[in-house]
Amino acid sequence: MPLHPDAQQNLDERAALGARNVQELSVAEGRAQSLRLAATAPRERVPLIRELKIPGAYGTIPLRLYYPNENKILPIIVFFHGGGWVLGNLETDDAVCRQWANGVRALVVSVNYHHAPEDKFPAAAEDAYTATRWVSEHAAEIGGDASRLAVAGKSAGGNLAAATTLMARDRGVPPIAFQLLWVPVLDHNLETRSYHDNAEGYGLTRADMTWFWNQYLAHPSDGENPYASPLRAKDLSKLPPAFVVIAQYDPLRDEAVAYAEKLRAAGVAVESRCFEGMIHGFVGTQALEDAMRELRRALDVK
Repeated sequence: MPLHPDAQQNLDERAALGARNVQELSVAEGRAQSLRLAATAPRERVPLIRELKIPGAYGTIPLRLYYPNENKILPIIVFFHGGGWVLGNLETDDAVCRQWANGVRALVVSVNYHHAPEDKFPAAAEDAYTATRWVSEHAAEIGGDASRLAVAGKSAGGNLAAATTLMARDRGVPPIAFQLLWVPVLDHNLETRSYHDNAEGYGLTRADMTWFWNQYLAHPSDGENPYASPLRAKDLSKLPPAFVVIAQYDPLRDEAVAYAEKLRAAGVAVESRCFEGMIHGFVGTQALEDAMRELRRALDVK
């Protein structure tokens, strides 16, 4: 299918805003650009937002909690923003978290994990796991239901969500009911067909991903670790059910398809959908509706 009109509009808007490929920028410039682009997104109102800080192995981890209702115990979505483990923070995905809190009717906890290159792998992954465990253990204090806890993330955030489920299974806690992986990074492998077919011209480039991985990993061999590359995990059994959102014109397409297939082969309940004509980072109406429906179903939201 040719490029979807919504995807083309997204590319045109980025061009009009002067967006540049990240490998052309310094880390500071890339972070400033991500904030500038995110500032254009409309933001829904939610009844209550709280800011917390929790301890982690690499320092304090800021959390932002979004409440669609102040008067009931809510299912929980622990959310990890994208940005190649380098860019992004609580502000860049604020609009998304507001939308998901209202749309799913769940408490969304956004995690500002430590970023590379200042803190390389496994800092972001360990922060993601630490935050998820803290939220589970303190659910009653923050108005959440620990028995209905999901992890979710976009791009590098999807990588962290997948890694968190592996850590939780391997370490025995916390229980996770569901994982939502939106155009996730799942393997330190830039030689797939989708990496070459979609290397340029669709927003995220192969060169961008090379830059991100180089920032994130202290050594290329770290990319073999399943907490960095979940697709390389030898065993994917006993993981929570998953919904995987895939885009046709995404360099990461093939690894997302492979991960969904590998989860199914391991006996994990998986729904996956490749949205034709779409690019990495898209937020299409149908994809959003599908993701929210799967979250409401998994978290037993009536």
